[in-house]
Order: sequence, then structure tokens, then C-alpha cells
Amino acid sequence: MGNTRRHPIAPALALLAVFAPPAAAYQPLITDDTGTQGKRGNQIEASHVQSVEKGAGATATTRMLPLVYTRGLTDTLDAYVGPSYVRFSPPPGEPKGSGAGNPALGVKWRFHENEAQKLSFAFKPELRLPVSDGAETRGLGSGRSNAGAMLILTQETGFGAIHANLAVNTNRFALQDNRDLNRSTLWRLSVAPVYEPAPEWKIALDAGIVTNAHKAEKAGMGYVELGVVFSPNKDLDLALGVIRDVHHRGHRVTTATAGVTWRFRQSFPDRRADPVVPRRKAERRRPPRTFRRACAAVFPLACVSSPDLSGASRTCN
Repeated sequence: MGNTRRHPIAPALALLAVFAPPAAAYQPLITDDTGTQGKRGNQIEASHVQSVEKGAGATATTRMLPLVYTRGLTDTLDAYVGPSYVRFSPPPGEPKGSGAGNPALGVKWRFHENEAQKLSFAFKPELRLPVSDGAETRGLGSGRSNAGAMLILTQETGFGAIHANLAVNTNRFALQDNRDLNRSTLWRLSVAPVYEPAPEWKIALDAGIVTNAHKAEKAGMGYVELGVVFSPNKDLDLALGVIRDVHHRGHRVTTATAGVTWRFRQSFPDRRADPVVPRRKAERRRPPRTFRRACAAVFPLACVSSPDLSGASRTCN
């Protein structure tokens, strides 16, 4: 293509996809857990994610404001939707961009749980919808739909829990320049031990091996994250996390995230306490005896031949 631009826009998008916490994840971690909201449970997650990439004498900053709503369809199945707002600040001399990013849709299904061993597994497929080609040019997202899948393990322990993920995501772009710069498939293998020093506090160390999206660089790289969660009550979490890339030659990426998670249940009236009697077809009732006698006097033949409810003929009396 003419006027090919070799700036960090496409790598920044891919790196944000790798290092930013996934939609409906265990804030502030990249590694997710098998927990679900339960039937009729609801969860709202709001966060601010800032990723700063330094390399080759240039700095690019990407800020994201994701908002995720999760609904518990059953005790073991969640569905979620996650729009986001992105602001991209490239090195000096390049155009800035801001606007809506790629929205995410997905489900999480906890398909196995052993209460005796405190071990559970979950599966989490996800679809990311495209932005416009113009938005991709400004570094706001991908102009192609992308999909991913994640296998999740959670093992509860005496100190807290250990979470592990194996995830794969497509990384397709609409613009040829971005397709030339980036790998089309990204993998992640990660583990996150979570320590609970007190009921209100959680401290986590999240580490993983990920695919480097940039084709010109070595495919394998990693990350490490330190996260802290404070829960003033069982329905509210306040989270902070700092993520650094590892073995990312020629680049240094630091990502900071801060978020809040609120859980609530939708109240429904207990229908079992006040059962509704099913509506039945109105039964045919016989008219009063006085009316029947008058009818017999005026229309004797009609009364004699009128059927009763069983279908047999009867006489008026």
C-alpha cells in the first residue's frame, strides 16, 4: 500500500490485548478464575487501564476505560458484555486517536467442580466485535471480528487460591499494514496464586508466557503482575495492579490498572408463597330452578330436549 506507516499503533493494540485484563476477568489480574455469579446474580466491573510502551527512542501510551456487565444465567453459567473507550497517544508527530474500542461478548461455564478437593474447571469463549477501518487507523481497535477461548482452573488452598489459564485469541486486522506487522494468533499460559492475609484483603502474583504479537520480534515473551484487592464487603471489590513485560527485546511495556467490581442480585417476588391458581375455562352452570320451571311452562319441548353437562337430555324440574 502507498504511504506505509511504520509507527507503534498496531503493536500497541496487540500489546494492550495481551497485557490488559480480559473482559469479565478477576480484577485486576490477567489470569481469570472459575467463579460465576450464580443464577440471577449480576456484576458490574469498571476500570482504568494505562499501557506505556517505550522502545527505539519513542513512547506510545494507550488508555482504556472498559465497562463489563455480567449476568448469571444459571449457578454455573455467566454471560457478559463489555464495551470500552480507548485513547491512543503515539510518539510526537503521529496523530492521536480516541473513541469506542472493540466490544466483547462472551460466556463462562464452570463445567466441573469437586467440592472435596476444592478444584474446579471452567471454559470461557469470547467474541470481539470490530471497529471501523478509520478507528483502526487511529489505534482504537481492530476492524475485524476476533474470537478467543480460555480454559480455566481454580484450586482453593489453605492460603487462598491458585488460578491457571490456557487461552488463545485471534489477532486479525482490517488494514494490510497492520496484518503485515502482527501475528494472527496469540496464546497465553498463566498462573496466579492469590494470598488472603485477611478476609478483606487479597494479594496476587500473576505470571505468564504469551505470544509476542509483533512479527519482527521473537514470538515468545512473558509478563508478571502484582495485584491487590480490597473488599470492604462481600459485594464490592477495589483493585490495583501493575504489569511488566518480560523478555520483550527492544521494548519495555508497563501497564497499570485500577478498578471497582460491584455484585448484586435482582430481587423477584416469591411466587411459591402466593401461588397463582390457573385460569380455567368457565364451567356451564344450570339456571335457577324457578327460571327452569318458567321455561318449561313456555317452551316445554325445548326444556325436555336440553342437554345437561354430561351431554344426556334432561327435563326441566
